[in-house]
Amino acid sequence: MSRSLAVIAIVDDDPSILNALELLLSSLGHRTELYGSPDAFLAAAARSQADCLILDIEIGGSCGIELRHQLAQAGHEFPIIFMSGTDDERVLNRAKKAGCIAVLHKPFSASALLDALAKAGS
Repeated sequence: MSRSLAVIAIVDDDPSILNALELLLSSLGHRTELYGSPDAFLAAAARSQADCLILDIEIGGSCGIELRHQLAQAGHEFPIIFMSGTDDERVLNRAKKAGCIAVLHKPFSASALLDALAKAGS
């Protein structure tokens, strides 16, 4: 990675995903911000310290892609790494068109996440 991402925000409604990513990223020296819903992150976006956002595409009754658009409309630009458990090509194509660094398929490897973070840091 060309520069260290000091803070990575993670938005997912699954506490086990949040905890696992927090442990992994903390072990690599990153700080994390954890959010259980798109609304929680949207409310905190203005004061967020995040250098990168890891965002679930399908989160509860919401859509992470819509959060990406809401953030952009509010003037908040973050490098985005989407994660998803779906293989629906239409959804994955929408995510790519929304502007993201990578789409990771759950479950994904630590090396896939590190590759995506390296892209965010370049």
